Amino acid sequence: MRQKTLMFFPMLILVLSPVGPARGDEVLFLNGDRLSGTIVKAAGGKLTIKTEGAGEVVVDMSKVKTFSTDAPVVVAVKEQPPESANVGAGPDRYVQTAPAPGALPQPVAIADISAINPGPPAWTGSFSLNGLLTSGNSVTEQLGFRGALSKRWPHDRLTFGAEYSFGRQEDPSTGKKSTTIDYAMALAKYDHFLTKKFYGYVGTKAERDGVAELELRLAPGTGVGYQWFEGPTLNLSNEAGLVWVYENYKRAGWSEFFGPRLAYSVDWTPFQPLKLYHTLEYIPSFEDLGGDYLLNIDAGARLAVWKGLFAELRYEFRYDATPAAGRHRTDQRYILGAGWSF
Repeated sequence: MRQKTLMFFPMLILVLSPVGPARGDEVLFLNGDRLSGTIVKAAGGKLTIKTEGAGEVVVDMSKVKTFSTDAPVVVAVKEQPPESANVGAGPDRYVQTAPAPGALPQPVAIADISAINPGPPAWTGSFSLNGLLTSGNSVTEQLGFRGALSKRWPHDRLTFGAEYSFGRQEDPSTGKKSTTIDYAMALAKYDHFLTKKFYGYVGTKAERDGVAELELRLAPGTGVGYQWFEGPTLNLSNEAGLVWVYENYKRAGWSEFFGPRLAYSVDWTPFQPLKLYHTLEYIPSFEDLGGDYLLNIDAGARLAVWKGLFAELRYEFRYDATPAAGRHRTDQRYILGAGWSF
């Protein structure tokens, strides 16, 4: 009897012990196939899963029926900030997510998942050049540069920008050269998102225009904004705030005013490879809302060519209601250039 009891316990241990490794994450395909392993990431419509036998396997998410994970993963849905969630299998083309422990699972369409386990935020931006050289009856030299840099965290955003254009023209009869363009601009801006769409901002902008005899215009300000849309094909935001404007002219000396700032920015990609954009900024003085103000408008079309390279047609409109004596209120530029985005 004692011998039978000794044989029983090892057999019981073998029965209760797992016979193989845990199933781990599982992906179920529309054709009925299954793939087990560990989901590494998802981006650009591709799902990467690490399997024991085949290593990392990349599959098209449009062919996935549903999937589940053994541990929480970071999931980004549409334009919302990524958040950690447990993911369970759902009906066709859906999964069930539970962002908080004990929370009821919520159905999420697989087509709405923009990323899983996204990497750390990366800088995005663009740099472009434009130029014009002529000789003969008209001798012209013109060169321009523009750059933009931005980084987006779940609740914060940094934006930097810079621009410089210089041009001169030679009188063919006298050989004397005169400057036709001498404009420089730099800006920095920080946004903090209080909700998914509502944010506060602080920023500053500096400008110089040698032809307009503007030695320096400095415009620091703060305010609030609303991000109506934020995504790969459409971005739209409105801002309202307060700004202090300091201007120093070559002959007229300096002046300053305090006033509101109203602005909006939109870019839209109706189809690849075309991108359209438009920005507007209106800054009047509280002392003379209709007679002393600045208006800046940018509009353009960008055509992607190859691996980040693009061609661009841009329109710039600058209006100063109180310019230096003898100078025009309006400056307009039509610019054709090329650049690189990342």
